[in-house]
Amino acid sequence: MLTTRIIPCLDVKDGRIVKGVRFQNLRDAGSPTEQARLYETQGADEIVLLDVAATPDGRSTQLDIVASVRVALSIPLTVGGGVRRVEDASALLDAGADKVAVNSAAVRNPELVQRLSERFGRQCVVVAIDARRSPDARSWEVVIQSGSQACDLDALEWAKRAGELGAGEILLTSWDRDGVGEGYDIELIRAVRKVVNVPIIASGGAADPEDMKQAIDAGADAVLAASIFHDGRFSVREVKAHLAGRRVEVRLS
Repeated sequence: MLTTRIIPCLDVKDGRIVKGVRFQNLRDAGSPTEQARLYETQGADEIVLLDVAATPDGRSTQLDIVASVRVALSIPLTVGGGVRRVEDASALLDAGADKVAVNSAAVRNPELVQRLSERFGRQCVVVAIDARRSPDARSWEVVIQSGSQACDLDALEWAKRAGELGAGEILLTSWDRDGVGEGYDIELIRAVRKVVNVPIIASGGAADPEDMKQAIDAGADAVLAASIFHDGRFSVREVKAHLAGRRVEVRLS
């Protein structure tokens, strides 16, 4: 049986980790290199690093930050932010990323997912989807540009198409739950699970390990969190101990 992965997320801006609520009101949360190293010692399975200013600023991810984090880690590193072309992804992989996450550019140009998959292999391609509940609360729409721009695109349809185009994983973030601490959007995870056959990384809203258990039960193959780790409310080790006690298969040091 495959183990469930626990993934700390480093949202980075101007060389520092930041955290906010629904991608707004960002506060400093430390050094990406130091925190990445700490989370690995606690038993993190992977690290996700997202340059949250790259796309709004119209630039690529800062490669020096990627390289410095890579030096500190021996576990897999996924990097996203500002990936618009195959060349952008290639630069990130050369800097030390194991996988590349694409979001806004893939929505605007879905063929990018296919080109990345053909060039680097499906295992290197993560499609990040930021989903917001529609006004009628019966569906979810995709938002891009760090949540600032809504798209006339159904999140379930996009997740299904992304998998068909060659995404190796879906990083599924609930915009409504991001930074709020009210738990993952379980209905969203269940709905996406029904339409994709690639791994789902659940993101947005974790307040404690039991929230993660619920996301896993809903169909997530991995759970990503930021605030609970950055603020020291739980360590990765404590999360894994809780999940193991609830009969979730996790990698224990």
